[in-house]
Amino acid sequence: MKPRTLIWLAMIGVFVAFMYQTFTSADMLPFNCSEKKDQVVHGRLLYQEGNCTSCHQLYGLGGYLGPELTTVMSQQGKGELYVRAVLEHGLGRMPKYGFSAEEIDALVAFFVYVDSTAITYRGQKNIASGGGLLIR
Repeated sequence: MKPRTLIWLAMIGVFVAFMYQTFTSADMLPFNCSEKKDQVVHGRLLYQEGNCTSCHQLYGLGGYLGPELTTVMSQQGKGELYVRAVLEHGLGRMPKYGFSAEEIDALVAFFVYVDSTAITYRGQKNIASGGGLLIR
C-alpha cells in the first residue's frame, strides 16, 4: 500500500473516532446534581449543534470573535441574568437566535456546570507580575 493511502486511511479513522466520541459522550458528564444532568446535557448539545465554538471559547478552546464563556457565570458584572438576556436578545456581534425558554434554561445550566468545573481559571498565579493572584 502506498504511504499516501495509509495517511488518508489514518485520517479517516481519526475523524470517525472523533465524531463517535463527540456524539456519544454527552451522557458521560460527571455531575453532582443528578436532577440537573438532563438539562446540562441538553445545553451541551445545543452549544455543540449551534456551533458556538466557532465564536466562543470553553476552557480556552474555540473561536476568538466572542468572549470566553468558561467562567461567565461567576465573572463580576456577568452571571445568570446577563447570560439569559444575551441569549434572549443578542448583544453586539451576538445575534438573536430565538431560543425558547427551555433552551435558555438548558444553556444556563450548562454554563453553570462549566463554571463549576473551571477551577484552573480562578486564583491562577500571575507569574508575569511577580506571582500575585490573577483575578478574572
